[in-house]
Amino acid sequence: MTSRILLIEDDPRLAAMVAEYLGGAGMRVATAASGEAGLAMLASEPVDAVVLDLMLPGIDGLEMCKRLRAQVSAHADVPVLMLTARGDAADRVLGLELGADDYLPKPFEPRELLARLRAILRRGRGATARREVLRFGRLEIDLAAREARIDGEPRAMTSYQFALLTAMAQHAGRVLTREQLMDQVKGEPLEAFERSIDVHISRIRHAIENDHRNPRRIITVRGAGYVFAKAQDQ
Repeated sequence: MTSRILLIEDDPRLAAMVAEYLGGAGMRVATAASGEAGLAMLASEPVDAVVLDLMLPGIDGLEMCKRLRAQVSAHADVPVLMLTARGDAADRVLGLELGADDYLPKPFEPRELLARLRAILRRGRGATARREVLRFGRLEIDLAAREARIDGEPRAMTSYQFALLTAMAQHAGRVLTREQLMDQVKGEPLEAFERSIDVHISRIRHAIENDHRNPRRIITVRGAGYVFAKAQDQ
């Protein structure tokens, strides 16, 4: 599959050289000389990755990253490789914190640019493959939207509860201990004691079960933990 790359670079000679090199490697490259032009192009055509110069007229590379990674952005998950001529490590760190996937200092070898770009494209495709909707009868778990729905209606739960539900659903049919569940969602803030899991499971059941007192989706396995029922029509 031909990768579609948007190169946002205000140096026309460098842009032409990079576009020619990446094109020779089988990629389809569109170029923009400013952040504003890049945003306009993104609005008209989806891309697989963005190669973004840090120093741009008008909207600079840092602001571009911030806008691309905004929650409301349709491009929040597009991989970004940032090009920087600045020697200050703080700028590179800030770029990564704002959502760049990698950076490459100028001047650079075109082969290194291609290698880094291929790496973030592979990671981006892996993330896209994971961004799916898990379906179990009437229950849908939308991983990208971080939303659980019954018959298409969103069910209220906290970020931690959604993470717990997702972890169990992705291991449907397998008993998970409280310790394993805590490990699965360790990136989410929560008081660190095992029995807190029970409280959150109870609230998830209120959200998704027909009868939370007689759960059929999330089953307690006494002395072991919990199992998410694989086959359920409810």
